[in-house]
Amino acid sequence: MAGHGIPHFQNDAGHEAIEIGVREFMCVGATPPFDHPHEFLDMGDDSEKVCPYCSTLYRFNPDLGAAETRPAGSVFDRHVA
Repeated sequence: MAGHGIPHFQNDAGHEAIEIGVREFMCVGATPPFDHPHEFLDMGDDSEKVCPYCSTLYRFNPDLGAAETRPAGSVFDRHVA
């Protein structure tokens, strides 16, 4: 993803799993001030990754873009927070 920002995701709604369209990303936990350290996660060749801080399970879905999640609403916009 050279030349692009790393997508950031949050889980304010407490979803058990969030589908995302990238394999490298940042998990922030929840929207600040309730966030945890912003953790860089890399799925590598796997299709799932669990955040070690908040235990959110992220699943890779190639049908989604970098700024899409399923369920919707889990993309974190650091410029808004």
